[in-house]
Amino acid sequence: MTKEETLTSFLIETQARSYRLAYSVLHNRDESLDAVQTAVCRALEHQDSLRDPGAVKTWFTRILMNACNDLLRQRSRVVPFPENGEEPFGEDPEPSDETLARRVDALPREMGTVIKLRFYEELTLKEIGEVTGQNVNTVKSRLYAGLKRLRVAMEGAEIS
Repeated sequence: MTKEETLTSFLIETQARSYRLAYSVLHNRDESLDAVQTAVCRALEHQDSLRDPGAVKTWFTRILMNACNDLLRQRSRVVPFPENGEEPFGEDPEPSDETLARRVDALPREMGTVIKLRFYEELTLKEIGEVTGQNVNTVKSRLYAGLKRLRVAMEGAEIS
């Protein structure tokens, strides 16, 4: 199977997974669809840079995460106008929903990304390092710190 055939079949087979990953980062349907579309276009345009067809999952996940990060950067440039006398730069409220997914979303972005890639996408620590451009020790540190925060938050919820 050629690189092009491998990439095409991967993109078709994993379109739902790609959307879920983008949505877990962006929390917006339209932006998630845009990120997946952008990532697919970039992957097809740059398929020659895929050296090892066996690493297509890691390679494409990195492209998708970069597309999501681009959208997050664009979003951060927009300053929302406060409504009803709300404070424009107040602290983010704690998630009202006590689910684990909400708690993962409440983590700092670097920790949340590592946890999502490890447990939602089942990537290895090495693959996460390749996707995020971090060394494995940084990935481990963020993973364990994030898991510790989640454990403390969940234990606190059970005590209350």
